[in-house]
Amino acid sequence: MYRYALMVALIALAPSPTSAGPWELSGFVSGEARGFVHDAQFPRQHEANASFAIQPELYTEWDDGDQSFLIVPFARWDQGDDRRTHLDLRELTYIKSSTNWELRLGVRKVFWGVAESNHLVDIINQTDFVENIDFEDKLGQPMVNFALIQDWGTIDLFALIGFRERTFAGVKGRLRPPIRVDTSSASYDSAAENSHIDWALRYSHAIGDFDVGLYHFWGTSREPLLRPERTRSNELVLAPHYDLIHQTGTDVQATKGNWLLKFEALRRTGQGGTFIAAVGGFEYTFVGVFDTVMDLGVLSEYHFDDRGERATLPFNNDVFVGSRLAFNDTQDTAVLAGISGDLDGRSKFFNVEASRRIGSQWKIEAEFRVFWDVAPSDPFFGARRDDYLQIELARFF
Repeated sequence: MYRYALMVALIALAPSPTSAGPWELSGFVSGEARGFVHDAQFPRQHEANASFAIQPELYTEWDDGDQSFLIVPFARWDQGDDRRTHLDLRELTYIKSSTNWELRLGVRKVFWGVAESNHLVDIINQTDFVENIDFEDKLGQPMVNFALIQDWGTIDLFALIGFRERTFAGVKGRLRPPIRVDTSSASYDSAAENSHIDWALRYSHAIGDFDVGLYHFWGTSREPLLRPERTRSNELVLAPHYDLIHQTGTDVQATKGNWLLKFEALRRTGQGGTFIAAVGGFEYTFVGVFDTVMDLGVLSEYHFDDRGERATLPFNNDVFVGSRLAFNDTQDTAVLAGISGDLDGRSKFFNVEASRRIGSQWKIEAEFRVFWDVAPSDPFFGARRDDYLQIELARFF
């Protein structure tokens, strides 16, 4: 926990907000119900499940907006899985802005990438895997981030103070491997273990119709390798191992009329042999379909990982196709549906997400996921009977 003490100390060194404006409070509370189509395949796993979450946000600024402070804690209570009952500090950030630079200190969330079906190059924050398996929920990362902002682009330098381990479902949770992940058995390449300081450098710029990003990361991989081990009680578990890696990556998006062209790629060393991975595709939007105000987007992406079946993610030679329907109504109704298929095997993954506002303070979201004919070699084989429908109702304040 020393890294949090260091972040608080750094923030305390910032100028005192003697002329700060009032604190602005926002955020949400939500209730979630998740029902599974099939009976649990492992002993002690729960069936239908409920949970509740809260995420308040406190924000203030001063010095004509050149300095600001943001606090975003998060908490969830889960009925069926005690590992999913957890607390996290998503953000605790002080920002000092100037004409051509910014200094950001504290705990932050940073997202990189343009692809829809797999956020390949996103590496700064650790995945909060008990929240969702789509790799979109992230744990807060302590950091010092300096951004140089020029006409020719933006250069970001990151010093990542300490490491956050990935969260995994417990023995009672669904959407987990057949053998439970024992996070207490985690190991590291670095002798500093989770106190290692990681570094990243990123260049980003908008060039005409193209948004371009290029980065290099050196530090502890956010993606653990899961190794079978025996505990002292002789239980077979999966123990996460976190390698030290070098990773160079790029993300490019081009906007050409109704077309969005997307590409992400990386090269990683240090986690076994050197490998490359990429995802590329497009989204085309039909505006005003069926003589209405609705927009229909058609998406397709191809995934490649030259590790083949040794890849730790289920995207090594896969195709994703889907569509996004935006109703463009006052309730901001939207539906996204898609299917991913393994070109080397039989595994398929079907997903539907829908959302709609209710009044000015409520929002309802639905998520339906199906794991279809999953191969034993697929990383999602343990979830092959975990098809589920999830309804979440959130109140914003």
